[in-house]
Amino acid sequence: MARGYSKLNRRSDNRTALIRDLSTQLILHGRIQTSVVKAKELRRTVEKLITLAKKGDLASRRLAGATVRELSINDETALQKLFNEIGPKYATRNGGYTRIYKIGTRLGDSCPMAIIELV
Repeated sequence: MARGYSKLNRRSDNRTALIRDLSTQLILHGRIQTSVVKAKELRRTVEKLITLAKKGDLASRRLAGATVRELSINDETALQKLFNEIGPKYATRNGGYTRIYKIGTRLGDSCPMAIIELV
């Protein structure tokens, strides 16, 4: 039976923490390198966050705040960057906010690797 998401070989609390960390890093840096399976799972969460940022109201900010961690670069938190820069940037775009490039396999364990970035 299909679950609608990938378990990523982790318990639910570890999986949630991983997705929160990856989405925060993607928002802050705009591009990260990870495995293909994690990138495809991360795409679902990040696109929902950007859709919330396009709305821009208080309820959307609180819903996004439940997922995005309170990390900052240059005195701007990930949540502020999401709502002040990324949301207005994609205001006229109807989905498809991320791009995944497959870059080969990792040398240690031959895991397929990818770069996920904001378009």
